[in-house]
Amino acid sequence: MKPLHLILFLFSISLYSQTWQSTSIANNANNQRFDDVFFLNETTGWAANGYYAAVYKTTDGGVSWTEQLNESDLGGGYYFRNIEFLNDNIDFLGTLNGEFFKTTDGGQNWTEVSLSPNPQAICGLDAIGTTTIYGCGAYFTPAHIIKSTDSGDTWTVIDMSAYATALVEVLFQTEMLGYASGRNNTGGCILKTTDGGQSWTEIYNTNIPGEYVWKLQILDDSNIIFGAVSSVASNPGKLVKSLDNGNNWLSYDAPETDIQAVGFINANTGWMGGHNTGFHQTDDGGATWTDINIGSNLNRIFIINENLAYAAGTTIYKFTEETLNTNNHTFEDSKKLNIKLNENPVVSYLNLTIEFSDNDNILIELYDVNGRYIKQLNRDTNILAGTSKTYKFDVKNLSSGMYFVDVHNNFQRQSLKFIKK
Repeated sequence: MKPLHLILFLFSISLYSQTWQSTSIANNANNQRFDDVFFLNETTGWAANGYYAAVYKTTDGGVSWTEQLNESDLGGGYYFRNIEFLNDNIDFLGTLNGEFFKTTDGGQNWTEVSLSPNPQAICGLDAIGTTTIYGCGAYFTPAHIIKSTDSGDTWTVIDMSAYATALVEVLFQTEMLGYASGRNNTGGCILKTTDGGQSWTEIYNTNIPGEYVWKLQILDDSNIIFGAVSSVASNPGKLVKSLDNGNNWLSYDAPETDIQAVGFINANTGWMGGHNTGFHQTDDGGATWTDINIGSNLNRIFIINENLAYAAGTTIYKFTEETLNTNNHTFEDSKKLNIKLNENPVVSYLNLTIEFSDNDNILIELYDVNGRYIKQLNRDTNILAGTSKTYKFDVKNLSSGMYFVDVHNNFQRQSLKFIKK
């Protein structure tokens, strides 16, 4: 666990002459997560804050940022999940609220995109070529792929329930060849298409139900694919990688269970992080990891080249050899939900009370003592700050033993252990 107060000063850990540094993006009260960051080139990029539902733009490589969109501009109540630009003007913004937005003027004005059927959330986006954009969602059931070949004017929605129960990431090498990741009933999965999403083949599965393959990376000009596997106690998260375009896979234990972000600058050197960690670095392709004591709550690492990268977490970070003239940042660990098991051991019903300090959405799931997924108990959305809710689940059919109830909210995942008599 990190100390409660983590002082991020000019970072002392370096690779070659580059270091990870925090940029000067707007103050992020309560240390909520920036869920995504995207750059068109070395200097022009955008960042999306999830809970505060704000979009920021930089044209000087993160030295300064300008707020372009706030949830109040759209009526409020949003959680921004990801952002992707097709070109300087056309951009897409996914949310966890069943709404999807597009801009055609570089982010100055946004309109809602009509999708049918409408996915409950868009968790992954990827633009490929000059007019094609793919998206996927959600990290909760059901799973869909969305696709446009005319710069987002019209869309096809693809039901992915035959392949996955949840999708988090979509990533294409060409307009026809692409990958999607998430989970199905068997475990965390990676899917591949060679026909632009019409058909899919599973090329990897963790074989532990409940795990996700959360983020993917294809190393430029190579056959190497990386995946970040998010698990549940008592299993570790994992780095999975293929050296031959997904035909064969290697797996290494990751630095935390709830791992999410992954980014490599070459075959050997890269970083991972998740809800509970900042950057962990490897220089041997993922076999070993070192905590470099930088960053917090990582969700995306965006690699531009071997000398430049950006990442989204409690702030926006930049991997660079320049010295960023920014103020020091003081971060606290993200606030945990106040979850109480109303009785433990449990006889017939699992009762838990959750107090919500912020507006939130939650997914409540049941796992066995080995961290294997059993079933979804509840999906609850649009919960207002200050709410206290009690949930009651029938567990009479469970065998006696130890179990985990896992609560995945906007900010993190928490698992509580209980005994079924």
